[in-house]
Amino acid sequence: MGKFITIILAGGKGERLYPLTKINPKPSVYFGGIYRIIDITLSNCINSGIRSIFVLTQYRSLSLDIHIKKGWSVFSREMGEFIDTIPPQHKGFERWYQGTADAIYQNLYLLEKEKPENVLILSGDHIYKMNYLKMLSFHIEKNADLTISCIEMEPELSKQFGIIKIDNENRITGFQEKPDVKDAFLYNGEKILVSMGVYIFKTEPLIRGLIKDSKMETEHDFGKNVIPQMISSNYRIYGYFFEDENKKDKPYWRDIGTIDSYWQANMDLVDVNPVFNLYDINWPIRTFQEPYPPSKTVFNDEDRRGAAYDSLVSNGCIISGGKVIRSVLSYNVRVNSYAEVHESIIMPGVSIGRNCRIRKTIIDENVSIPEGYTIGYDPEEDKKRFVVSPGGITVVPEGYFGN
Repeated sequence: MGKFITIILAGGKGERLYPLTKINPKPSVYFGGIYRIIDITLSNCINSGIRSIFVLTQYRSLSLDIHIKKGWSVFSREMGEFIDTIPPQHKGFERWYQGTADAIYQNLYLLEKEKPENVLILSGDHIYKMNYLKMLSFHIEKNADLTISCIEMEPELSKQFGIIKIDNENRITGFQEKPDVKDAFLYNGEKILVSMGVYIFKTEPLIRGLIKDSKMETEHDFGKNVIPQMISSNYRIYGYFFEDENKKDKPYWRDIGTIDSYWQANMDLVDVNPVFNLYDINWPIRTFQEPYPPSKTVFNDEDRRGAAYDSLVSNGCIISGGKVIRSVLSYNVRVNSYAEVHESIIMPGVSIGRNCRIRKTIIDENVSIPEGYTIGYDPEEDKKRFVVSPGGITVVPEGYFGN
C-alpha cells in the first residue's frame, strides 16, 4: 500500500459545545463516562493497524496533551510507531490555524519530512467505528487523488453537513457545504450522501491544493474551499461508502459538535441494546482510566435506596441513597440521599446534594450541586442561570457554584 501517515485535526475551539469547551478542547471532553471524544478516533486507528499518527492541537490543548501521554504511550519508536501532538509551530506563520485546510498547510513540513504516498486526515470529534485500511484499499484501487468517506442520511439534515454528488462509478462530481434542503444533491432520489470528514489524499495533489488555497481569500476549509476547487480542476475524487465496524442494523456515525448532538450520542449508550456498542471485544475502545475503586451503591432502606437503572456508572462513583436513571456518570461522582438524576451526563468529581432533582442536564467537572436544587424541569428558570441548548439540554459549567 506504500507509506502513508495519519493526521488528526484536534485544534478547533468547539464554540458550539460551549461551556464544555471553556477549559478543554472539544476532543478532550469526556464521552461515555470514562473516555475522551478523541479516544474513538484513536481507537479506530489502532484497530485498523495504523500507528503513525500526528494530532494537530491548538486551543486549550493541555488536557488533551496530558491525556494522550497517559493513555496512548503504547507505541514503539524503534518500530516506526508514534503518536505525536503537534501545536502550531508558527514556522513562517504569525497566525493561528484559520481552518481545517490551513492547519495542514501550516504543517506541510511534516509531509516533506515523512514523504508519504498518501495522507489520511481525520477529525478528532466524531463517534463511529471504521477500518481505515479498507478505505485505503479502495482509494488505491481507484487510483484516486482524493477519497471521501460518506454515509446516507435524510435530506432534512443537509444544512448540518457537506453533501456529495457521485456518478455510477462513485466518482464525486459535486460537493455542497451545508446547503438548504431544497438545493441539496439527492442520492437515489430520496437520500443525501454526507461527507464524514474522513479523507485520504495522494500527497502531491494535497500539497498542490493547499498551496493554491493559501493564495486565495477563502476560509481555508476542506469542505468549503479545497474540495470544491479540486472537483472543478478535474482531480480523480471518489466517494467511499462507510463500512461500519459497529455491526448494527444501520451505520452509526455522529458529529457531536453541539450540546444536543453530544447529549444524544451519550444517551445512545444507555439503551438495553445500545446503538453504539462499547462492549465489542473485537473492536475495543482504549483510554486512560484514573485509578479509582469500583463504584458502589449505598443504602437499601424502605425510603431510600442507592440504585442505577439503564445507566453507565464509572469507577469511584457512590450512589448513596439516590436514584440514577438513563444517565452517564463519569468517575468519582457522588449522588446523595433522595436525589434523582434522569437522562443526564455527569462529569468527574461532581457531587449531587440530597433531595436534588436533575433531568436532561450536563454537569461539568467538579461541580457540587447544593442540597435540594432542581435543574432541568423549568426551562425558563434554567435559562436565567445556565446555558440551555435549542433541544432543551441544560449545562452547568465548571465552577458555577464556586467549587
